[in-house]
Order: sequence, then C-alpha cells, then structure tokens
Amino acid sequence: MNQLVARAVLRRMIGGGRSCNRYLSTPPSAVAVVVTPLDEAVVLWRSQCWGFNGGGAQWRRNMSTDAETTTAVAEKDRKESAVAEEKKGDGEVMVSSYWGISRPKITREDGTEWPWNCFMPWETYRANLSIDLGKHHVPKTFLDKVAFRTVKILRIPTDIFFQRRYGCRAMMLETVAAVPGMVGGMLLHLRSLRKFEQSGGWIKALLEEAENERMHLMTMVELVKPKWYERLLVLTVQGVFFNAFFVLYMLSPKLAHRIVGYLEEEAIHSYTEYLKDIDDGKIENVPAPVIAIDYWRLPKDATLKDVITVIRADEAHHRDVNHFASDIHYEGKKLREAPAPLGYH
Repeated sequence: MNQLVARAVLRRMIGGGRSCNRYLSTPPSAVAVVVTPLDEAVVLWRSQCWGFNGGGAQWRRNMSTDAETTTAVAEKDRKESAVAEEKKGDGEVMVSSYWGISRPKITREDGTEWPWNCFMPWETYRANLSIDLGKHHVPKTFLDKVAFRTVKILRIPTDIFFQRRYGCRAMMLETVAAVPGMVGGMLLHLRSLRKFEQSGGWIKALLEEAENERMHLMTMVELVKPKWYERLLVLTVQGVFFNAFFVLYMLSPKLAHRIVGYLEEEAIHSYTEYLKDIDDGKIENVPAPVIAIDYWRLPKDATLKDVITVIRADEAHHRDVNHFASDIHYEGKKLREAPAPLGYH
C-alpha cells in the first residue's frame, strides 16, 4: 500500500499540476504517517497540495533547524581540525597544523627526545680545538691600519664598562658579532638576485657564521642574566652597529671583512682571559648549559670551561674566514670566484 501511494504521488509530481486531491482520497494525516519513508521534498510537496501549510511550515522549520545544526557541527569539526591543540604529558601545548606541517619525532643518540627547535641534531658539531689561536693579520695597507685602529678604539669603552666581568662582556660581544655575517649574507643574496649569478657558497657561509654567533649568545644568556641597563645597551649598540656596518659593506666589503677579522682576534683574547679567571678560581666553573652540550656535542659532565674553549675555537675560525674574504677582495676578485669555506668550524 505504501508503495502504491508513493508511486501515485511521484507520478503526479512528475506530470505537473496541483490537482492531486482528485487522485488521492486518503486523509492528509494518514498520508503523512504512511509515506514517512519518502523523500523529504515529496512530503513537503504533498503537504502544500492538501493545504497543510501550517504543518508544512512547521516541518520546514524542523528541517531547517536540523540542517543548521548539521552545518554548525561540521563547521566546528573543521575549525577544531584546523586549530587543534593537544596537551602533551608535561603540560606543553603543541599546535596541530591544518596545513600538514608537523615536526617529526627526533631523538638524541641515547634515545631521549630532542628538546630544541632552534637547531637540529644534524646541525651540531664538535669544535676543532687544534686551530692556531695566535694567528694575526699584520696591517700593511692603509685600509688594514684603519680597520685595526677602529677595533682597538672600540675596545676602550668596552674595557671601561665591563672591566673583568667576562660573562657580561661575552654576552655583549656576541650581540655585535652576529650582525656582520647576517648583513654580508643578506647583501650578497640581493646581489645574486640582481646580477643573476651564483654566490660561490658565500651567502650560506656568512649566514652560518651569523647563526653560530647567535648560538654563542643563546648559550651565554643561560649563564649570565643581563640586567635592564645591559639590555638597553644591547639595543643601542646593535642599532648603531647594524646600520654602520651595512653602509660600510656597501662601500667597501674588503674593509668590512677586515674589521670583522680583527674583531674576532679581540674575541679570542677576551675568551682567553675568561679562561684564565676560571682557572684562577675568580669565576666559578659551573656545569655547562644543556643547550651547549647538545650544540657542540660535549660530554654530559662538561663545564663552563669546556664551553668557553669551544666558543673561542669558533671565533678563531670566524677570524680566518673574514680575513680570507678580505684578501680575496684585495686581489681584485669577487667572493664567488673563491670557494666558500662551508661548514668550517
């Protein structure tokens, strides 16, 4: 019976017209009960044909409410999947990316979870401690002498302000030392884009230097907590030095690299004095920060002395790279004509 009624209704709907009453004598209420399995559109059409506008309106309101509810649930699910936050065991919040970007599970050699996002295990290294710390570029040309005297003059206010507080001195030094590599790499990058030419690997080499110096700073911050006036000094010095070095590199890259080479020589001297104070007991030889142990692959029982030793070795490598870059310019060549010392630590 249900099938017969459904066929009749569908036949009249397809044929068109609104005179369905003369073909169906079943009361509307009965039809509403009998044909519940039918399509929603058919039920609505039949309600309208038999004049049950109120019931149809009510049915439409119910259907609209259900649709809105379904849409709201779907929208909520979409938003939750786009900006979902998962609570990890230690209470840390990890955001799941809607774009499918997620960090793979990375572990140390001992199987423990890798805790750092600022560098990965394949970016760590063991410093070459056999490098010659006593090498010095003797200033011969006029620009060399200008670079050498400039660095010596810059050291005077540093010695007055920090004296033998080598932890604070190192922190200030690293905020400045991380600028030249970034400026040089950025300008070489822009030159490569303008000239449609390769950089010979020097963009990456200089940016590696900047990143390495920044990691020195991240390590020193774990050891020395800067005071408010030291933070203010960092802002001032960085603002002045960045702009001055930017202009200098645009005008004379060979002078800029020579100045950095001499700055690194002074850094070696400062860290050597730092080590002397540690050996003399003037500075406590505290355990090395975890970030330093992971970055330089130091033993778990490493101390502050070990950290300063590897940082000093890094500065010696930066000294060589910048004097080498300046020599290339002095020979009338471009940096891209000489292979860059990538991974030179």
